[in-house]
Amino acid sequence: ALRPPGWLPQWHCGVRVSSNKKLVGFISAIPADIHIYDTLKKMVEINFLCVHKKLRSKRVAPVLIREITRRVNLEGIFQAAYTAGVVLPKPVSTCRYWHRSLNPRKLVEVKFSHLSRNMTLQRTMKLYRLPDSTKTPGLRVMERRDVRQVTELLQKHMRRFQLAPSMGEEEVAHWFLPQDNIIDTFVVEGAGGVLTDFTSFYTLPSTVMHHPQHRSLKAAYSFYSVHTHTPLLDLMNDTLILAKLKGFDVFNALDLMENKVFLEKLKFGIGDGNLQYYLFNWKCPPMDPDMVGLVLQ
Repeated sequence: ALRPPGWLPQWHCGVRVSSNKKLVGFISAIPADIHIYDTLKKMVEINFLCVHKKLRSKRVAPVLIREITRRVNLEGIFQAAYTAGVVLPKPVSTCRYWHRSLNPRKLVEVKFSHLSRNMTLQRTMKLYRLPDSTKTPGLRVMERRDVRQVTELLQKHMRRFQLAPSMGEEEVAHWFLPQDNIIDTFVVEGAGGVLTDFTSFYTLPSTVMHHPQHRSLKAAYSFYSVHTHTPLLDLMNDTLILAKLKGFDVFNALDLMENKVFLEKLKFGIGDGNLQYYLFNWKCPPMDPDMVGLVLQ
C-alpha cells in the first residue's frame, strides 16, 4: 500500500521524539492518475495519517498535512485525493460502510455486532451460513499471466464512473496479484482462456482489546470487482464464500460503484459511519456514491 510504482521515500513522513526516536506521527502519499469527470489528473492519494494517542488534539495532524503537501508540491504535483470519517469542507462524495458477518459467533463474542431482537445465536449462525464451495464456472486465483486481461477489464469498467483511478499493467500487477494476508484476487476464465470477470478484496485485521479468547478480528474489504458475463450478485456471493474459506470473520464493502446491487440481497448490514471522499485543490460538483470508482486501501 505504501510502495506502488512511482513511490518516493520522502513521501513517507514521520515525526519522532528527539530523545528516544520513538515514532509518534505518520502520514503518507502515493502517486496516482485519477479521472475526475472528464479530466485525467496526476495527483497523490494521502493515507495512513496517524498520531500517538497522547498527542491528539495538539495540532500534530495539521503539521503533518502541511509537510506532506510541501513535499508533494516539490515534485510538481498540486492535487490530492483522501478519505476521512469526519466531515470537512467539502466532500466530493459520501459513502457508507456495510458489513457482512462470516463468523457470527466471534463477532458477537467480541461485541463487533449484537444479536437482533428475537434472534438466538444459533438462528443468527444459520442466517449467515454460506455454502462450502463456489458455483461460478472457471473461477480461479489470479496469476501473473492474467495481468493484461485484468487491466483491460478494469480500464473499461472504470470509464463509467466520475471519480476513478487510471491503472496500467504495472499498477494492476502491484495492486491485484495475490499476496497472503494482503490482497486476494480471483478471475473467471471463459472459453479460450478469455477472462470475463474478476473480484478482489484486501485484508485489514483489527486487534481485539481485553478479550480472554480472541486477539484479533480478520476483516476483508471489497476492493474492485468487474463483471461482464457473471451476474454481480453471483460473483459477490462466491467472493463471500472464498473469504469465509480463507478464515475471515467479516466482509466489509462501501456502497460505491455498483455495490448497492448486492449489499442487502447478500445480507450485509449497514454500518454506523460514513466515509467522506475529498479532493485537495480541485473543485468539482459533488457526486453520488454509485459514481465513485476509487477505493483507497
